[in-house]
Amino acid sequence: MTMDVKSHDWSIPPAPTETAPLAAPGRPVPILRWVVAVAFFMQMLDGTILNTALPMMAKDLDVSPLRMQSAIIAYLLTAALIIPVSGWLGERFGIRRVFFLSLLLFTLGSFLCAVSPDLGILVFSRVVQGIGGALMVPVGRLAIIKAYSRRELVQVLSFVAIPGLIGLLIGPAVGGFLVEYASWHCIFLINLPVGGIGLWLAYRHMPDFASSEREKFDGPGFLLFGASMLLITLSMEGLGELHLPRIQVTLLCVTGLLLQAVYWLRSVCTPHPLFHPRIFLVRSFTVGILGNFFSRLGVGSMPFLIPLFLQLGLGYSPFKAGMVMIPSALAGIIGKSIIARLIRLMGYRCFLSLNTVLVGALIAGFAAVTAQTSLVFLLLHLALFGVFNSLQYTAMNTVTLIDLSNEEAGSGNSLLSVTMQIALSSGVAMAAALLNGFNVALGGVESGVISLSVFRLTFLCVGAFTAATALVFAQAPKKTGN
Repeated sequence: MTMDVKSHDWSIPPAPTETAPLAAPGRPVPILRWVVAVAFFMQMLDGTILNTALPMMAKDLDVSPLRMQSAIIAYLLTAALIIPVSGWLGERFGIRRVFFLSLLLFTLGSFLCAVSPDLGILVFSRVVQGIGGALMVPVGRLAIIKAYSRRELVQVLSFVAIPGLIGLLIGPAVGGFLVEYASWHCIFLINLPVGGIGLWLAYRHMPDFASSEREKFDGPGFLLFGASMLLITLSMEGLGELHLPRIQVTLLCVTGLLLQAVYWLRSVCTPHPLFHPRIFLVRSFTVGILGNFFSRLGVGSMPFLIPLFLQLGLGYSPFKAGMVMIPSALAGIIGKSIIARLIRLMGYRCFLSLNTVLVGALIAGFAAVTAQTSLVFLLLHLALFGVFNSLQYTAMNTVTLIDLSNEEAGSGNSLLSVTMQIALSSGVAMAAALLNGFNVALGGVESGVISLSVFRLTFLCVGAFTAATALVFAQAPKKTGN
């Protein structure tokens, strides 16, 4: 699919101290990938570094550790509400403005978190941070889609994801070090210099793509879709961390699905809906969205399952468990360097169909790991999972967006971000439900004690489900991205 460069202003408005654009129209700024990479790094680092500090934060704020989950849930719910409007904001007000504002809000929210004197102010600060986080990654990815040709998309998206993997790699270790040897406040303050660099780069080098058409904002549609995402996300959290009664979880989920159905029925006859139904006429997008959701239910549960398995199933200490997971993150970074060549060689349909089965098999393979398993074998298994899982994420994100036109990219990218958010919560909830279900079925009733048999059955189920989603990717067009 070719890109319509005539319908967009591809030049960069000069900064106050400049006399000319930073790049000629139609040519992306090379440093753009670094600008977006900063956002990916900040979000992944923040997401992994916070969990380590929760017990110490609870002690310092004089609250129960269980109440500290509200700081995480506040961020997740805010993101679920704001992400759907990210595409419209970027198209309407210009990507550079929205991206700059999102970085500013995320950085400001980080500062407010660091100086929060009690849990209430911390939750409010996380909401501010969540607004910025909900916008900066989707809008940054939208800038990439608009700036680079479809042939470059896999390589560029792989590049900007690497800093995110580095954040995932160092987050737990950095968080543990800062909490133990400094203060929990530092885990938020670390975002300030990174955010400052991102703000400077965004102001100087982010292209100001904006739609030539000023579409009316679909307020009722936003309320319907946003409320739906809030209810569904809250139901998934209720099934997992909030431990809500099943009847409340069921009511929240069913009501959310009802509002979602009303939104899509309404969008068909609305001139300017939040998400254009026509994007589903692009077969690769439809396959990618469905494949993303169902595949992420499986692979998205692994960051939750593996640490529990290493500590509760194999008896590792938290520090040893964190160190053992390093090869998985390092291998994921290596995987990003080869994905473009693999897709050129095999094509999206063949690659994703095969890779999804391999990822599912590797997940199921953790069922064979016991306390007597060689550490070398475990590290190799984790490294292989890291490589193929990294390939999976990049390929299925790219196949979702690659055939969309520039006019459709905003809606498609926002909907992909929403799908990723819901699938993450749902995957963790699914894994927790399987662990609890098998634990009860096998007679385990003692709180906090989970046998190896429970983990074994859970890994087998999650792996089989993940492998089965290859059937979705097998429906992708043969010439996707050409």
